Amino acid sequence: MSYDPNIVSEIVNRVMAEIGGGVAKEASLVPVGVSNRHIHLTQEHVEILFGKGYELTPFKDLSQPGQYACKEQLTIIGPSLRPIEGVRVLGPVRKSSQVEISRTDSYVLKVKPPVRESGDIANSAPITIIGPKGVVTLKEGCIIANRHIHMSLDDAAAFGLKDGDYVTVDVDGGARRTTFYDVQIRANKAFVLEMHIDTDDANAAGIGNGAKVRIVK
Repeated sequence: MSYDPNIVSEIVNRVMAEIGGGVAKEASLVPVGVSNRHIHLTQEHVEILFGKGYELTPFKDLSQPGQYACKEQLTIIGPSLRPIEGVRVLGPVRKSSQVEISRTDSYVLKVKPPVRESGDIANSAPITIIGPKGVVTLKEGCIIANRHIHMSLDDAAAFGLKDGDYVTVDVDGGARRTTFYDVQIRANKAFVLEMHIDTDDANAAGIGNGAKVRIVK
């Protein structure tokens, strides 16, 4: 009888992780950050929406260095003409404006956003953003963010991964055990270890911010 060496290796690694004690098991865990719908803006669009010379106001630092939630919130609207209000702007400003929503949001708005890595907006869905001083209609820029894990280069080396890899992630705890497939690795020296999922994924798995998940190699 022949055996697939990759399957054997997978089984051995899992067993060793389980019997090797809490340290080995804990080292394989990744904290979760749940990403609600949000908006990234260019400085040009900031000034159209809020007024000439306006600058975004930092409200709370996010887990990734240099990223922050802003006090500013906006309204988004699609072909359904049913607005979603109070959508948080994230800073700092970007080269291209972008709206990230969940699949559930897309049903409300009647838009068809693709699942993409943040920043990859070519040929994505159109959407309109309404501010206190003006309106911006994006011909493309509305996406559903793919599941991804931020990690430092040291973390990537420890996991045996590199930027752009895709992994499977298990949610072991709780009453709704879930496996997430096609989770993108985003490795950079400035990143902090955290898996980002949207509210749909978080609700389906019954987890929230700070939950721990495990990369399955």
